[in-house]
Amino acid sequence: MNSSEEILDQEYWDNRYKDNTAVWDLGVVSPPIKAYIDTLEDKNQSILIPGCGNSYEAAYLLNQGFTKVTVIDIAPTLVENLSLTFGNNPNIKIVLGDFFEHKGVYDLIIEQTFFCALPPTMREQYVSKMHQLLAKEGRLSGLLFNKNFVGGPPFGGSQAEYELLFADKFEFLKIELCSNSFVKRIDNELFFEFKRRN
Repeated sequence: MNSSEEILDQEYWDNRYKDNTAVWDLGVVSPPIKAYIDTLEDKNQSILIPGCGNSYEAAYLLNQGFTKVTVIDIAPTLVENLSLTFGNNPNIKIVLGDFFEHKGVYDLIIEQTFFCALPPTMREQYVSKMHQLLAKEGRLSGLLFNKNFVGGPPFGGSQAEYELLFADKFEFLKIELCSNSFVKRIDNELFFEFKRRN
C-alpha cells in the first residue's frame, strides 16, 4: 500500500468533514447529474449514491419525488450531519459503512466524486462491486474527471482509461465531455451512463 492509500481510511475522510476540507464539494447538486435526474421517469427505482458526501444529489432526488434513495459514506461525522439534514424522511436510507462491504440490489447507482476519491489501485474492485450491486439491466451513471491531478485525492484519468477499465462488465450507453459542468469543472468532466452486462 502506498502512502496515498495509507491515509485514505475512515479517520482521513471523517477529518475532511470535521474541518470542512472536502475541496471538491460543489455546495450544490452537480448540473450534469441534475439534468440526468430530470430525465428519469420511474420515481420508485432503487438508487444508491456511494461515497455520498453532503448528498446534494440525494436531496434533489427526494425533492423530485423519488422514493427509494440510499446513500452510504464511511465518515461518521458526515453521516451524523446527514441524519439531521434528512430527519425521518422515509424515502432515504443513510448508511454509515464501507461501500465495498455493502449489500443490496439497485436499479441505478449515481457516481459523483466517489471514484476519484479512491486510490487508482482500487478501480478494478470498484467496477466489480458496482456490477455486483446492480440489478439486471441496472445502470451506473454520473461523472468522471477528464484530467489528471498531481497527487490525490482526487485522482483523475481519461476516457480511454475508463473505457478499458469498465468494458468487461458494462455496456457503454454514453460517455462524453460534459457541456453543462459547474463553472470550476468546465472541460474537466465526462458524463457517462453504463448498463450492467449480465
